[in-house]
Amino acid sequence: MREIKWILLFLFISAFSYAQVDTEVDTLKMEMKEDIASASVIVISQAELDGDEESTDISGILQSSRDIFVSTAGYTLGAARFRIRGYDSDNASVNMNGVSLNDMESGRVYWSSWGGLNDALRNSEILNGISAAQFSYGGVAGATNMEVRASSYSPTKKLTYSMLNKSYNHRLMFTYATGMMDNGWAITFSGSRRWAQEGYIKGTPYDAYSYFLSVEKKINSKHSIGFIGYGAPSKRGKSSAVVQEAYDLSGDNYYNPYWGYQNGEVRNSRISNYHKPTLMLSHYWTISEDTKLTTSASYMFGRGGGTALNWVSGNDPRPDYYRNLPSYYKESDPEHAAYLTNQWENNEEYRQLDWNYFYQANSDEHAIIEDANGIEGNTIRGIRSNYIIEDRRNDSKKLNLTSTYNSRINEDMVFSGGINLTNYKGDRFTVVEDLLGGDFYLDINKFADRDFADPSMSQNDLNNPNRVVKEGDVFGYHYTANINKYMGWAQMAFEYQQVDYYLGANISYDQFWRTGHMKNGLFPEDSYGDSDKNNFLNYGAKGGVTYKVSGRHYLSANALYQTRAPQFRNSYLSDRTRDQVVDDLTNEKISSADVNYVIRAPRFNARVSAYYTKFADKTWSRSFYHEDLKNFVNYNMTGLDERNMGLEFGAQYEVITGLKINAVAAVGENIYDSRAQSTITLDNSRAMLSNRTVYLENYYVGGSPQTALSGGLDYRTSFFMFFGIDVNYFDRAYLPINPDRRTAEAVAGIEPTYPTYDLILDQEKLPSAVTIDLNVGKSWRIDYKYYININLSVNNILNNQEVITGGYEQYRYDSEDINKFANKYYYMYGTTYYLNVSFRF
Repeated sequence: MREIKWILLFLFISAFSYAQVDTEVDTLKMEMKEDIASASVIVISQAELDGDEESTDISGILQSSRDIFVSTAGYTLGAARFRIRGYDSDNASVNMNGVSLNDMESGRVYWSSWGGLNDALRNSEILNGISAAQFSYGGVAGATNMEVRASSYSPTKKLTYSMLNKSYNHRLMFTYATGMMDNGWAITFSGSRRWAQEGYIKGTPYDAYSYFLSVEKKINSKHSIGFIGYGAPSKRGKSSAVVQEAYDLSGDNYYNPYWGYQNGEVRNSRISNYHKPTLMLSHYWTISEDTKLTTSASYMFGRGGGTALNWVSGNDPRPDYYRNLPSYYKESDPEHAAYLTNQWENNEEYRQLDWNYFYQANSDEHAIIEDANGIEGNTIRGIRSNYIIEDRRNDSKKLNLTSTYNSRINEDMVFSGGINLTNYKGDRFTVVEDLLGGDFYLDINKFADRDFADPSMSQNDLNNPNRVVKEGDVFGYHYTANINKYMGWAQMAFEYQQVDYYLGANISYDQFWRTGHMKNGLFPEDSYGDSDKNNFLNYGAKGGVTYKVSGRHYLSANALYQTRAPQFRNSYLSDRTRDQVVDDLTNEKISSADVNYVIRAPRFNARVSAYYTKFADKTWSRSFYHEDLKNFVNYNMTGLDERNMGLEFGAQYEVITGLKINAVAAVGENIYDSRAQSTITLDNSRAMLSNRTVYLENYYVGGSPQTALSGGLDYRTSFFMFFGIDVNYFDRAYLPINPDRRTAEAVAGIEPTYPTYDLILDQEKLPSAVTIDLNVGKSWRIDYKYYININLSVNNILNNQEVITGGYEQYRYDSEDINKFANKYYYMYGTTYYLNVSFRF
């Protein structure tokens, strides 16, 4: 009970401090005259957390996925799009054999690149938050390393079948590992297939494979060579966030506007198609019993992208387009609004894509193209497609060299360090996927063709004017993102009887530039060839200390400061058309600290953490279609700051042998912490439309619940059966906002007392939600060499289909009718199940 007393004291003090924070949104409601003072950082006195002395021989803390908070947040709370401490994945370092897997253009982590390899990637070290890592420098959100060395796998043969009703319905997986054999070889193989004719959401087929091979040859007692190759080719139909009106009219909170019937068959216009295999060659050198050096060279390559509907002229044919909804005609034409309502509610085909219409419309588009493909006198006649399916590609190649050195200098000191050298090229272009019955498509900019009399300005590629493209041809835009990153890091860890501490530092050099492969008619001088190179020097430092109050009580603190280069995807005004970079492009700064109280007792484990993180000088970039300008608009922000602070609590108590009670809580406040500067430009013009101050301070960073609670029971019997139940609560989730609605220009001429004023400026808070999950399983051991496992998990057993998990404000808006472009939402799946049967032999 003493442990519980200290936790309650910690929570009381922290909650009281947190309650004093009374931040108001720095909006135009305050007439833009004052800034709100930032909330105070929570300070916890060490004396308040001191425990009794129970041992003079105290080990350090191992933070890993066994942490009840981390494991619950990653699985149970993930259904509500919960993010630990509100961090995006670009703040975590994810590695395989020490090789970074973070995307070079965005910094994010795309787990689908190795999806379906669950068994092969089980040997993972997961470090949460700021921490000492021996495989990489890490990030403010922690670090993960998947150990895939062939000799690290125990000998096994395992066959698994899974049946579920989520994105896919079936999974078949096989894993084989020899372990290190007498001849010095070790081999591990794993492969799987996941598929569904249609996932939980209608119109979403799924077909994915994955493969993994790890081979190691032990040369002698000091040297081993390993090869790893893996990939996860996948094709899946996408769904979309839509406005509530479309959900209500269809009577389905999982309505998907991307599909329709073609010859009686369901066809989705948005098919994601990815396959980026990775090859890795590693050298493992055991220099001495206490010193190891691992060096890996890797090469990632392949295709990425997804299809989408495109058209030259005419109204937007998507069924959920605002002009195809009854609300658009409610005042101007009530009869037509009633007709549309009837069609939406009673005619499924009406509220889906009309593929037959696309083919019919294209059949009437007879055209004559003169001087086609830039050849004078070359005339092409045929059906010019108005509607097509295009494949928006993002193929890439990444060459990486990583070397990691670990040495125990003496019984108290451990040194870790490494280098990471990366060369990356990301190819971005569009391909004609389907002409939908036409003979060809003309590669010109439809907006420039409408706006300018000079025909050269409408050419997407002046090197190939009037280019006639067919299925499989590249058109529209084509450029390469070139990124070089060189990083070195070092860390010293000191381990003493009463105190452990570590210090780490890194330095990196980032360089990126754009190579255009098309000479755009609007920007002939800065669209073709290599652009100027953007160079950034960055550094970071971190440290932490753990005070071992006793063998069961630990008090720790960590701090980090680092800079990092802006991401390629946010650095250009319009990377599709030209190489003009955002003004005042600069490094992002990150400052972070946390304090933690940890208990490790025979029947009771717990961690309480308070954290504070400041992201400064972020760069933000989006492109969207502007209704009034009838053109694509590029919206860029600089000087964007964010502040994340809050509390984490996770505890597990074994009531009796086999019966455990789990409790997890996360209460955070993730807000914007500055007034940013925005730049708005057109794709069709070099001129700047506006340069505005965006009053974002104290608006919430949307996309994740800022309060998440979970409590559960887990019972494991002596005859290898287990039962579990979790009750989860989510609150304080906010929609990501459109920054342009938080400017003086957005409410110019609108009186603060007028209702529209609040509608423009307010941020929508999503309703709170409660879900219940169940799981049960049984395992059998036969003749001490065969094992059968059956697991069944059922999520959201109350079948609550009203839980909004996310969405966004549309970037286009009408200040006179803010509901004209209403917010779009995603809903949590109703009751889902996952049945897993495995046979290990």
